[in-house]
Amino acid sequence: MATDMETKHRKTDMHIWQPDPGEILLSRTPVTFATGEAMPVSGMRWFRDTERNDIQNELPGWPEGPVYTPRSPGNSLARNVGKGGALALVAVVMGVLTGGGGSGPSPSKSGKATSDDRADEVDDFPVMWGARGTIARTLPWQLDPARSPDQERYRTHAIVTDRRLVVVGGPVQKKNRKIIDDEVLWEIPRSDISHVEARNFRHERDVKLIFADGSWCRLESHNRNKFTRYLISTPDFIPLGSLTQGQRDAVDDFLATTDATDLSEPVVTRLPCGHYRVEALVPSELDAFFGSSSRKLNMNADGSEPEYTDYHPEDF
Repeated sequence: MATDMETKHRKTDMHIWQPDPGEILLSRTPVTFATGEAMPVSGMRWFRDTERNDIQNELPGWPEGPVYTPRSPGNSLARNVGKGGALALVAVVMGVLTGGGGSGPSPSKSGKATSDDRADEVDDFPVMWGARGTIARTLPWQLDPARSPDQERYRTHAIVTDRRLVVVGGPVQKKNRKIIDDEVLWEIPRSDISHVEARNFRHERDVKLIFADGSWCRLESHNRNKFTRYLISTPDFIPLGSLTQGQRDAVDDFLATTDATDLSEPVVTRLPCGHYRVEALVPSELDAFFGSSSRKLNMNADGSEPEYTDYHPEDF
């Protein structure tokens, strides 16, 4: 269970979280609880039980946080007219007509302009959902941007391994982001994660983690693909010794020609589309703000590089 942590992590002299022997470190990415985008809930988030009651005051060890109230359509309209006049009024009306819930921040080129989940994205915006005793309620308060220290000086990172999901936190020194002092805030085994859903309203940064007990949370990562790459499905790891000669030659060439000089041992996974992903982390590029960095190669079963037209979404 998350509160037990079962943590036997090791730290280097720089206090960088390290996996246990035999455990495969896959990614490290900044994450926080997500933030509402539709105008009624813009800039807000809630922590709910299964009856939509606010539970933030029931979470043990959590400091007091802000109490939000969703804006009514009339208040949202007036707020926008005051700010931007007729243009904002048109934007709000169009947002209501399309189910977007108001103007709010403009959707990114890749995000969806309308919500498929009005109850949890327009009328309300829960980022934690769970009954008493469920996994979601064990998440650390430091993930909440409204409670945690300045996001420019303190970051929470999600670390994904082949065994678990770990959340660490630590200060950021702008003048030297190579200085890292990790504190483990939370962790769960991968078996406690039921599935992962990408949420694309307004942008493509949010992800919903549904836990094995039915509780869930909604997190935001500016590099969502890196965060979810090894969580969306159980990775099909291929040992280096099991590669064909053509695949091994491709991996050796990849390692020999990359610009990084301190690559970790590459991790090879077979993707559902039949391609193979080869990824190696670069320890020297670990950043207290942005997390881990890596070099990647995609190859066919014979070791050749796929043609651009042959790529699939999971390749990215």
